Amino acid sequence: MSEIILIYPPVAKPCEAPGGIAKLAGALRRHGADCTVADFNLEGLRFLLGEPLQADDTWSRRALRHVDKNLAALGDPRLYQNFDRYKRAVADVNRVLEMVGRKNGVGLSLVNYQDESLSPLRSSDLLAAAERPQENIFFPFFSERLSQLIEKHGPSVIGFSLNYLSQALSTFALIGFCRQRYPELSVVVGGGLVTSWRSRPKDEKSNWRNLFAGLIDHLIGGPGESALLELLGLDVSENEVESEYVASDYDDFCGSDYLSPGWILPYAASSGCYWNRCSFCPEKAEGSRYRQRAPQTVIKELGKSVQITRPTLIHFLDNAISPALMRALIKQPPGVPWYGFARINDDLCELDFCHKLRHSGCVMLKLGIESGDQEVLQAMHKGISLEQVAVVLNNLQRAGIATYVYLLFGTPSETLSAARRTLDFAVQHSQAISFLNLAIFNLPLYSPESKELEVCDFYSGDLSLYSDFIHPRGWQRKEVRRFLDQEFKRHPAISAIIKRDPPSFTSNHAPFFAALAVKKEGWYA
Repeated sequence: MSEIILIYPPVAKPCEAPGGIAKLAGALRRHGADCTVADFNLEGLRFLLGEPLQADDTWSRRALRHVDKNLAALGDPRLYQNFDRYKRAVADVNRVLEMVGRKNGVGLSLVNYQDESLSPLRSSDLLAAAERPQENIFFPFFSERLSQLIEKHGPSVIGFSLNYLSQALSTFALIGFCRQRYPELSVVVGGGLVTSWRSRPKDEKSNWRNLFAGLIDHLIGGPGESALLELLGLDVSENEVESEYVASDYDDFCGSDYLSPGWILPYAASSGCYWNRCSFCPEKAEGSRYRQRAPQTVIKELGKSVQITRPTLIHFLDNAISPALMRALIKQPPGVPWYGFARINDDLCELDFCHKLRHSGCVMLKLGIESGDQEVLQAMHKGISLEQVAVVLNNLQRAGIATYVYLLFGTPSETLSAARRTLDFAVQHSQAISFLNLAIFNLPLYSPESKELEVCDFYSGDLSLYSDFIHPRGWQRKEVRRFLDQEFKRHPAISAIIKRDPPSFTSNHAPFFAALAVKKEGWYA
């Protein structure tokens, strides 16, 4: 008998285990609670990929014929030594999912779910998804699979980890199914998206929290260990949970066939951001508190997880890996290649440090540089200089560490001239940029800075997290998009970088191509 079942709903990238509920499972089991965990995202997508279909064109027929072969190839390291073959395999799998979705009136891929008639940004549509769970494309899968789990384990509580908009409609369909079939179960929902919803100002929050009354019993924002332990009647304080050595538990996932060339170990050494000063940052707008596990605790916990799961790669989920943790990893390498987000910092400005970081196993760092214009960086309170960025990019390239650079366009302080300076900077340092993520700025709905702007509706829906705004310098989204499409992306140096980005899986699979991107010998073979 399990006291609680934790479910990770579709759709999200099916390349690694869900780190959030693995952490919850570790905490629950450490304190004596019996729980069962299931990744319905991976299971549900694989279920749909086996659905019988008829194809009318050559590409679709090929994709259907080779779907099992392509799924197997995405789990084989040899595929990642040929980028063209990799792209074809991903495209063919997505083609099959597109066909399944079209047959059921939804847009479906390995990373997204869009219903033609329901929006995850409207609470009324989420309630409608719960009222009619049989209309969800995953219903044939989860109606049987979830029933088996509940009837086998007999839980009193069922929890859902809702992190992305692409999971919302399916999550509510699952909740509706539970309410109709198993009304005695207590339903708990947490995760990143719920945390964002709950972070609304108090006058908004009180109204919003009543929207799902009678459907959801408990909504948990932020880290959920203490709340779940309390819900299960285990008297454990939040401080005790945070201070104790509690390893994530991946027992429920280790045998799963994720679409990656080996097991990826997701690990969060912290929550929130240690800088937490950037303008318009969702973390800042949501008031997320920075919590960091002691570096030595992280090293100990990683060592145990590596020994148990035997990963090919460690994925640090932190908003920014702290310099203290980097130094600890240099002193005690985990013995496995790793990557994650990092801020430009003084340590990375030292070439010797970057070499040591590479020797510790670091194969790629994701860097939120945002702009190649110093005035824009200062207006955003990024706390970095372009001189530092240039030094770090050069050091990482020389050390053999790939870079996944994030650039943000259309912020209130940016102009077309500033955007062109970002283009110039990216071109100048293109040899040190392995991969690029180009994004158009979205204004967080409740950020303090939004009060200084003339805002207007962006996405219709009472659950929207962003708003549009009248750009104070006339640099509207339409012009930003035109610049990116017609100027930025067309530069030969930039185009070459963009073409290296793994389709669909982007930064999650980029580390497997990192050696090729920095012209070093592959480490994954």
